[in-house]
Parts: sequence; structure tokens; C-alpha cells
Amino acid sequence: MSNRTFTMIKPDATAAGNTGKIIDKIIEAGFSIKAMKWTQLSMEDAQKFYAVHAERPFYGELCEYMSSSPIVAAILEKDNAVESFRNLIGATDPTKAEPGTIRAMFATSIAANAVHGSDSDENAAIEGSFFFAGRELA
Repeated sequence: MSNRTFTMIKPDATAAGNTGKIIDKIIEAGFSIKAMKWTQLSMEDAQKFYAVHAERPFYGELCEYMSSSPIVAAILEKDNAVESFRNLIGATDPTKAEPGTIRAMFATSIAANAVHGSDSDENAAIEGSFFFAGRELA
């Protein structure tokens, strides 16, 4: 089990001005931010990042959405980071997310669900290395 995970604050949340509020929730939950950047994915970058979903019917819309506006990518650290962060963000569908979770507070739909959180230690490492070089990690 790793103590690091990867997150992205998605275009809907950055466009709505919720970036700082979401970062505050992450810090209040005991996570340390080890790397963070404000960036915008190109369509090509979004297609590479979400290549695992290339055969899914929502892939094109997902890539368009994720390249539509800036995102904030971050590496977070805490004991049991992946599971802890998944609990903090809540269910993908904000109507099913527990009260007080990031998605319950800031997501507007299943697609515009405010944040991404890695689903495994392995994916956290892969996703984090997509955005950050080793020298960028604290």
C-alpha cells in the first residue's frame, strides 16, 4: 500500500471557482500536497490519459470535457492515501455521494464530478507520472 495518490480538480470545478475550496477540503482531511500544477490538457493529452477508456461509448465526450478548461493535477500523501482520498471525494454520482464529500459539495453531474481520484496504488503512480517528472515531486 502506497501513501501517495493522484488527483485532478476537473474543468467544471476550476471553471466554477471551486479550486481553493477543494484544496482546503483536501488539506483539512490530512493530506499533504507533494506536487501540484494548474494546466490544461490538449485533446491529444486527454486521449492519452484516458486511453484505458478508448473503447467505451463516453470516451470522446470525456476527452472533450477534460480538454475544455484548465485542471489542477496533484500528488497527495497520507496513510492509505488511495482509499482515504476515494472516501473523501465520494461516489461518482454526486446524488449518491455522502454528505460532506467533495463530490456531494461541488459536483454537478456524473460527468462533471469535480475531481478525479486514482482507484489503485498502481494507477496513482501511472497517473501521477503522466503529469509530474521525478524532480517535481517533494
